[in-house]
Amino acid sequence: MLPKPPPREGALGFLYVPPFRVQGVSVAGEATSVQVPELDVCFDMGVCPRAALASRLVAVSHGHMDHIGGLAYYCSQRAFQGMGTGTIVCDARIERAVRRMLEGYHELENQRTPFELIGLEPEQEYEIKNNIALRGFPVEHTAPAFGYVVFERRTKLKEEYVGFPQEKLRELKDQGVEITRKLQAPLVAYLGDTEPGAPLVRQDVRTAQVVISECTFFEEEHRGRAKIGKHLHVRDVVEWLRVLECETLVLVHVSRRTNLALARKRLAELAGPEQAARVEFLMDLRANRARYEKQVADAERAAASP
Repeated sequence: MLPKPPPREGALGFLYVPPFRVQGVSVAGEATSVQVPELDVCFDMGVCPRAALASRLVAVSHGHMDHIGGLAYYCSQRAFQGMGTGTIVCDARIERAVRRMLEGYHELENQRTPFELIGLEPEQEYEIKNNIALRGFPVEHTAPAFGYVVFERRTKLKEEYVGFPQEKLRELKDQGVEITRKLQAPLVAYLGDTEPGAPLVRQDVRTAQVVISECTFFEEEHRGRAKIGKHLHVRDVVEWLRVLECETLVLVHVSRRTNLALARKRLAELAGPEQAARVEFLMDLRANRARYEKQVADAERAAASP
């Protein structure tokens, strides 16, 4: 009997959550790499999909191999393809270890692959591009771990000056009067691997447009395993949904043993259909393909209407 060919590698997960694309791969214990191209950032790099090379920044949540195993390849391919030096931000507690890992390849390859590595202290911010920045904060896991929020800096006219003519506003500004106030609008939050706790209900996490979070366990009998491994169980997500204000919660890091159709059903049973409708699974390729095809059809109908 002829041997079977190797299993085909699956496609990347893809969701369009206007105005952001969320794409990549995330399977618990194997590999996680989640990219948001519009923000030029990839969260974690357990493997390095070709598409991820386009992101100049990688935000590392923690040092487990399924979240950092593709970092050296990412840096190498960026340099090899003339895409510029890759930048990595991580929890300052693991910066030294990550640097040693990447520099180890210099000796192995007998060449120096360029990279920029920045260790962030809790609540420290990193400027991604004009008016867009990333903030890191600690979460609780079995290793030192960070979550991240990408936010936009905005200015808004103070209420007392609303309705003033432009000439008057310019006059006040020339006189040194501060007529605007600065705001931070959370765009995307990424929680990495974490147990339930205070970081999940931070103001900038709760109010982000899109939240990307692990949910590793769905079976009722695995609640103990979730607690031991400091991961989220579906019941934790259901509680969290009650306070989350995001338009979409994208779940990643689901175990390969979990049937995604049954995971959706379990979530709907516990959270109710209205709350469950706000949740998408990055690796539910069939459902996400149908969802995107509907988005395309709706857009085409809207463009064709008078």
